[in-house]
Amino acid sequence: MIAIYMFFTSLTLLLVGIPVAFVFGGVALIFAFFVPDVGLGIFNVLPFRIFGIMSNTTLMAVPLFILMGLILEKSGMAQKLLISMSSLFRSVKGGLAISVILVGAMLAASTGIVSASVVMMSVIALPLMIKAGYDRSLSSGVIASSGTLGQIIPPSIILIILGDVMSVSVGELFLGAVLPGVLLVGLYILYIVVLAYLKPEMVPAFKSDEEVDYIEAFKAILPPLLLMFTVLGSIFSGVASATESAAFGVVGALILSLFNKTISKEMISYTLSESIKLSGMIFMILIGATAFSLVFNELGGTDIVVDFFSKDIADVWVFIVVAMLSIFILGFFIDFIEISFIIVPILVPVVEAFGIDPIWFAVLIAMNLQASFLTPPFGLALFFLKGSSKNMLTTMQIYKGVVPFILLQLVALGLVIAFPILVFAFI
Repeated sequence: MIAIYMFFTSLTLLLVGIPVAFVFGGVALIFAFFVPDVGLGIFNVLPFRIFGIMSNTTLMAVPLFILMGLILEKSGMAQKLLISMSSLFRSVKGGLAISVILVGAMLAASTGIVSASVVMMSVIALPLMIKAGYDRSLSSGVIASSGTLGQIIPPSIILIILGDVMSVSVGELFLGAVLPGVLLVGLYILYIVVLAYLKPEMVPAFKSDEEVDYIEAFKAILPPLLLMFTVLGSIFSGVASATESAAFGVVGALILSLFNKTISKEMISYTLSESIKLSGMIFMILIGATAFSLVFNELGGTDIVVDFFSKDIADVWVFIVVAMLSIFILGFFIDFIEISFIIVPILVPVVEAFGIDPIWFAVLIAMNLQASFLTPPFGLALFFLKGSSKNMLTTMQIYKGVVPFILLQLVALGLVIAFPILVFAFI
């Protein structure tokens, strides 16, 4: 039972707002010190664990994909992509919303950075949608949900972390997430199309006297698409690993920035420093989580979870439902990184005991974790949207707007649970 107390102590401290890495590392130290059967000597193996993290080539893809996304965002290519796509669809009812969703999917496949996607689309698309007469709650839901598509559409940071935690191929995870990601985008667009038919006043066409420059729009859309297909294509075809493709993506983003004449010393400095900050945060949490798991496993925490599901319940579907529901509820309060590094390792032995395919289960977790960016009160996408929208949106409008898209995410999750072929179609 001490292991259970340890888990809930960590959860309580996270809810209080103490930094994640300090919570995991601090709780591990406290319980190791005060429990005689464990002792501080258990941390003698921690340096070897940390060295294993440092030499993990799979995790090297995380800072590289972050850097690639920041270069595309800072160079202005992502902004041009959104403006061009909006101009192509603006004369259609619901067209602006559909263009935001499609751009969100493209940004997800080329950057995968939620904060950059949400902020950029709120700054550029939100004024256009409000000017066109869109319902403000709907506008907020479209922007927030589209900005989080990078959590399921490859190359996703979540999928890379889950691949390492669950010891499965990141390339296969990327392949497995393609159709679920497309399914989610399709559900979003279908929702807008139905709204345009039932409540056209919520998603009117944007009337403008300006003519659309199709050549300029094509020039803005093509380069990010080529980079996206090249990076993902090299992974899917087996030509390169996820880490090698991430490195190529950084070089490709720099070349595109050079051609667009947006590369500068300030841009390079900003993207490098931000990549270091974001990557450092993730790896500090990983080191803290490693210390936590050492003590938690020594206290028998993993054995308790495995025995509970495999012996007391002994039903694979009950386990899947409980696991997905627990992750969804925890997503209301804590970040996807904490869930990936603490909750998922506890579930992995149960997945193995039931013989569940780890790739399918990892994709389910990734889809579930995407909802954590939208669920009030601590959804990160909601904070990014509120901060960047200034006085255009109220907090309640944002909360109201994301509800239909959270439900659509749950529908997509249910479909992937019911039809595993959606994950295995390309593997």
